[in-house]
Amino acid sequence: MNRMPPTISLLSIGWYLAVSIIGGIVGGLLLDGWLETKPLFTILGLFLGLAVAFYGGFRAIMRVIAESSGNTKGTDKD
Repeated sequence: MNRMPPTISLLSIGWYLAVSIIGGIVGGLLLDGWLETKPLFTILGLFLGLAVAFYGGFRAIMRVIAESSGNTKGTDKD
């Protein structure tokens, strides 16, 4: 299977990070508006988004590094 070039992979990682963080904040804002608990769920959503972004971003960066060095050990097989 033909893999994406590293530059496109890194660009998609950037989008993943942004969507994860913004998604957590928006979800928290919606819950706060619905439950009238401002800013509790906004802060929780921010931290959840940051955690998801860090974990997913780290795995994706490790995959890009492994593919660019020719080493596929420890990466998911697609």
